[in-house]
Amino acid sequence: MLPTATHIDFFRATLMRWYDSAHRPLPWKEHPDPYAIWLSEIILQQTRVAQGLPYYERFLARFPKVQALADAPSDEVMKLWEGLGYYSRARNLHAAAKEVAYRYGGTFPADYNALLALPGIGPYTAAAIASFAFGLPHAVLDGNVYRVLARFFGIDTPIDSGAAKPLFGGLSQNCLDASNPGRYNQAIMDFGATLCTPRSPNCGQCPLGDRCAARQQDRVEALPVKEKKLRRRERYFHYFLLNEAARVWIRRREEGDIWAGLYEFPLLELEAALPGREAVFNHPLLIEWLGDATAKVKGVSPAFRQLLTHQEVHVCFWELEISGEINPGSAFMQVERKNLSNFAWPKAIASYLQKNALYLDLF
Repeated sequence: MLPTATHIDFFRATLMRWYDSAHRPLPWKEHPDPYAIWLSEIILQQTRVAQGLPYYERFLARFPKVQALADAPSDEVMKLWEGLGYYSRARNLHAAAKEVAYRYGGTFPADYNALLALPGIGPYTAAAIASFAFGLPHAVLDGNVYRVLARFFGIDTPIDSGAAKPLFGGLSQNCLDASNPGRYNQAIMDFGATLCTPRSPNCGQCPLGDRCAARQQDRVEALPVKEKKLRRRERYFHYFLLNEAARVWIRRREEGDIWAGLYEFPLLELEAALPGREAVFNHPLLIEWLGDATAKVKGVSPAFRQLLTHQEVHVCFWELEISGEINPGSAFMQVERKNLSNFAWPKAIASYLQKNALYLDLF
């Protein structure tokens, strides 16, 4: 059954009243600065507010204007992003800053379609910036909005199906308070993040509860519906810290795989987390790296596990002491080990370095 105008009016008015007394005080809400709003939205994509807020503050302190971010070296941007994950966001952040700085003279365009054309900005982020910064009547549609709408209106359509976006997008736009779109969008997002949460929602405090279809039908935990199950590919990375005195070899990862733009040590990707010493040291690539040099195993770490959206990566570290000259390849450079903190690393490598992890030989 399609939502009635009366139902929609109740939903909108109740949500706005709730927001007046229950909204989250976040710094980018206080000032409609498109740069600060854009920065917050990119950082908070797939990141909780508690985790993202310190990054937002550091980025804004280091790059108070979009021009400063545009002019920054990519390594500095990636290092400041380190630990947030989904590093394509950082690369797109930098690319979009350059476009705003050099194409638009440092001023974000007050137009939904122009915002949508910027690198890393999809329909949700364009709607957020357009409504928060410029008061344009574009409704946001993210995970929180899907969940709130599915539960309140009792919608069974799977949110990961082809039919979901036009259905929920149209409903979201119909619910929008066109006179104050930014405040409405903040209201529904905060409502989903703090009250109508994915697990254990606080239905007892919900002002919409008396007319919420999911609550009336005892289907709160069943909505929204998803039809696809996430399957992760498992990968096994073996990183080699080839120590020559106080120096090791590193390279920047290229496009086309995870962690593009971050740094890493020489890597063997094998079929198991701990394949055994013989399988490792007979690997043609390691033999090629070492050449005539000799290598003594100083330690081997247990596997670090890093979960990505579609991959589960198991990372093991081998510390080798090298005698003689080696060259892992033209993409690598030698750096002082004491300077490794200057580079941006994937989370597993950063964790290993931060703990100064060196383990007893496991074989």
